[in-house]
Amino acid sequence: MSDVPLGEHALLSDCTTAALVTAAGSVDWLCLPRFDSPPVLGRLLDQGAGHFLLAPATQEYTAVWRYRAPGLVLETTWSAPAGEIVVIDALAMGPHERGHDLGNSSPGVLLRTVRCTRGSVPVRVEYAPRPEYGLVHPRLADTDGAIVSHGGATVLVFSTELQMDLADGIASTTVILPNRHDLSFAVQQCDAWGPAPKPWTTRQIRRRLTDTEAAWRSWSVLHQRYDGPLRELVHHSGVVLKGLTYARGAIVAAPTTSLPEGVGSGRTWDYRFTWVRDASMTLQGLFIAACPDEAGSFFAFLARAAGTQLSRGLDLQIMFGVGGERDLSEHEVAGLSGWRDSGPVRVGNQAWEQRQLDVYGAVLDAAYTLRAQLGEMSEGTRLFLVAAVDTAASRWRTDDQGIWEIRGEPRPYLHSKLMCWVALDRGIALAELLHADDRVAGWSAEREQLHETILRRGWNDDVGAYTQFFGSDTLDASVLLLALVGFLPGDDPRLLGTIDAIEAGLGDERGLLYRYRGGDGIDAGEGSFLLCTFWLAHALAITGQVERSRDVLQRAAGFATPLGLLSEQVDTTSGELLGNYPQAFSHLGLITAAQALADAESTQSLVQLE
Repeated sequence: MSDVPLGEHALLSDCTTAALVTAAGSVDWLCLPRFDSPPVLGRLLDQGAGHFLLAPATQEYTAVWRYRAPGLVLETTWSAPAGEIVVIDALAMGPHERGHDLGNSSPGVLLRTVRCTRGSVPVRVEYAPRPEYGLVHPRLADTDGAIVSHGGATVLVFSTELQMDLADGIASTTVILPNRHDLSFAVQQCDAWGPAPKPWTTRQIRRRLTDTEAAWRSWSVLHQRYDGPLRELVHHSGVVLKGLTYARGAIVAAPTTSLPEGVGSGRTWDYRFTWVRDASMTLQGLFIAACPDEAGSFFAFLARAAGTQLSRGLDLQIMFGVGGERDLSEHEVAGLSGWRDSGPVRVGNQAWEQRQLDVYGAVLDAAYTLRAQLGEMSEGTRLFLVAAVDTAASRWRTDDQGIWEIRGEPRPYLHSKLMCWVALDRGIALAELLHADDRVAGWSAEREQLHETILRRGWNDDVGAYTQFFGSDTLDASVLLLALVGFLPGDDPRLLGTIDAIEAGLGDERGLLYRYRGGDGIDAGEGSFLLCTFWLAHALAITGQVERSRDVLQRAAGFATPLGLLSEQVDTTSGELLGNYPQAFSHLGLITAAQALADAESTQSLVQLE
């Protein structure tokens, strides 16, 4: 099994796919050519599922790593009295890609270099490709400038000038690297039945690393405009969100599958897809931490992926593949133990078949936030947004599976009703831009009726709070969005009571929030949820409780790794990170909560001046 803590992994991305590198110098996760492709290196999920190690051969070296900011080019410095080496890792961007073009022509190549900067250092290199979740143990062949692996439908070319030992599907060697000497490596993939790509030369690898670093800098120059609490972490979260953005407009929830929400819990899901809700909300995070120019490509992607679903009276599918695929059927991969023996390993996600009514509000809320950037939207995008409002108007009375994708009977979840209200509210505000003035009267009537229904049926006198679904006595952190979306004024007594009840009833001993407690059909528990904790900080800021908001925000942000990465959840006993990693929703929550706190602090300062 893999036992490396999730927080000891770094993210690499080329805006087409992603890799995870451990603090010990091993690439233990690499999917090619896309985020949702089968991994060719997958030791993250099983000891025998493939890795690429590049590190000192002895234990006395200590490592310090950082991103060569701004961007996702990783630098690790290994030091000992005898010498020092610096390892640079990146997924290559396309030649001369700059600014908004990041990822448009990424070649899908992992680049690694190591240079000795002092003394001489024994360096261990191990390359064990295992395509298709480790199902394929390929045959390795030494060729001029590369080691080529054949097996299954994939050919992998490992560019290296080293002479390596080949045995049992592993290429390995230990070399003494003298001062001012370096080694370069590249991993690329192609179809087994096509021409194999040419090996990359040392010069090509060096040049492309330099160019990739420049590409990330060019994007950040255009996109880093936030100035407020946790400025550096917010900026880096924007970079992470960009790294989880597929160049064609899709945004993945996370670059991994089956990292458990609790060790041994069975809560292992595939997150390498685009959830309509998550991606729409992530766009708003990019608007704050970066810039909004990704909006047009995302809405165009969504309109294309959805096609005629809404116009034919169907529900909007809640998630798509990064290429717009619809069938995301779920299956388990046999033979993989999972991270910390926490299987099963799942590919696909059966939630694609669920009805989740909140997606309409998420889409329209993002469109409203980014309305200035949408400008002259395409006719397809305009019709899609109008249809989304119409669908919210006609279906808000129906039950669904809710934001947490509970695999049970549909229920009247408050969050789903709330987001239908958001769809109507934002649709009315966008009516002129959408050329939908003729619909405003009908949308307004539905909005008012829905507002009254939530106030009447969502409140529970015994609990003293708005609860998970109509008639329920269960607290749910998603109800905090009552404050975030402007459904109620910040001084509303019931809203304030709900915030207090959720913090008291769903908080763990570390001051983080659970999503809810039990009742989802899975007996095993899970960790506390970072997004929900950021929602709490956000709600406290909106309701003018600045000191409480700052405390909660800093507490949750404290679970970022030294490289500024956040997982989905935190183990309530150990404090370790849990769930698919890094998680877009968590970074989004941090960004929006920090902006809300900055706004609240500004308002507070103005009041004090008066």
